[in-house]
Amino acid sequence: MYPTHLGEQRVTIGANNPLVKQPYTSSLLNISAMSYGALSDRAILALSSGAKLGGFSHNTGEGGVSRFHKEGGGDLVWNIGTAYFGCGDFDKDGKRVFDPVVFEENSQYVKMIEIKLSQGAKPAHGGMLPKEKITPLIAEARNLPWPVEHDCNSPPQHSAFSNPYELCAFIAQLRDLSGGKPVGIKLCIGQPEEFTALVHAFIETGNHPDFITVDGGEGGTGAAPPEFSNSIGTPLTEGLSFVHAVLVGTGFRDPKDKSKSKIALVASGRMLTGISLFRSFVLGADVCCAARSFLFSLGCIQALKCNTNTCPTGITTQNPDLCFGLDPASKRVRVANFQRETVKACIEVMEAAGVDSWAKIHPALLVKRTAIGQSRDYKEIYAHLQVKQGELLENKGPQRLLEAWDLEDGIISRVV
Repeated sequence: MYPTHLGEQRVTIGANNPLVKQPYTSSLLNISAMSYGALSDRAILALSSGAKLGGFSHNTGEGGVSRFHKEGGGDLVWNIGTAYFGCGDFDKDGKRVFDPVVFEENSQYVKMIEIKLSQGAKPAHGGMLPKEKITPLIAEARNLPWPVEHDCNSPPQHSAFSNPYELCAFIAQLRDLSGGKPVGIKLCIGQPEEFTALVHAFIETGNHPDFITVDGGEGGTGAAPPEFSNSIGTPLTEGLSFVHAVLVGTGFRDPKDKSKSKIALVASGRMLTGISLFRSFVLGADVCCAARSFLFSLGCIQALKCNTNTCPTGITTQNPDLCFGLDPASKRVRVANFQRETVKACIEVMEAAGVDSWAKIHPALLVKRTAIGQSRDYKEIYAHLQVKQGELLENKGPQRLLEAWDLEDGIISRVV
């Protein structure tokens, strides 16, 4: 009955952490992680320049910061995967290891750093780029030797850390090496205790990420084994609401005014419309990222040729004849238009809901029909969202969260 009128909505990440010297003000919708190599040089250039045109960010994916990311001029979020492309090298045993000197050199080109722990489309599975798709420029971006004789495989887990406490130290190291830029982690929820073990470490060490990207199990990629796609990993709705609830219960998130939270939440997984953004904000997100829908703005026809190097639209191929058909100058406008209109639609929904800021969106604003003649709001459907700020620290709260917060059941013993 009482709609509001909202101006531009932006989210400042890192502002509530005194260790962050260069906070980043983000748009509500940004480009999710897609690597150069998986995508063509023209696709990367169109996305990055579209991000600059529209004033939003572009996640590099784990393939490193390429010259096309830089040329496009968009705000970059550097995704650091297990192979440390662009910030690592091979050790004497041929294993990819982190190199702080190389990282510091390349960190000047980015706004934020995201440590990839897992990915919704293939949790616990490393990335793979067929050698047929690797060009000299891709090898340059990934710091690989040329010519490449083998497929480019990322290991399933990191070598720079092996448990939650070492991860916290790695976060602090990257923040320091980058000159105080926000550092976050990206993961798809699996065992709930694995995430709560991270939060225990955040509290005990005093080092926590500035943002957490929650990737849904429904995420897509051309590099996922068929058995993993849509089958492994928690869907975004359940994963995002769980992460938000745990962080509220441990005092890292403020459920009444999310702008005061110490850790920002980024939602990733099938963001296509304004209402899909709003649904993620209801479940706790501050910012959303999309991959597939931005590919549609580039002209993707879902030919399902991503891993074959024969994509007919020039998006996921390194074949110059096929890439030639993708014009970055015109596609960047479509990228920016899609983002602008989607955010506009989301803000209209926010206005209709009567909120005066993205930070005031809460679970009771969205209602779902659960049976004939019965509807329930999201706070009722997801009971763990009823947790009060800080009460997990007093061993109080919804039963599901208390069970996940208790690490004495043996499930977590392999990672702490």
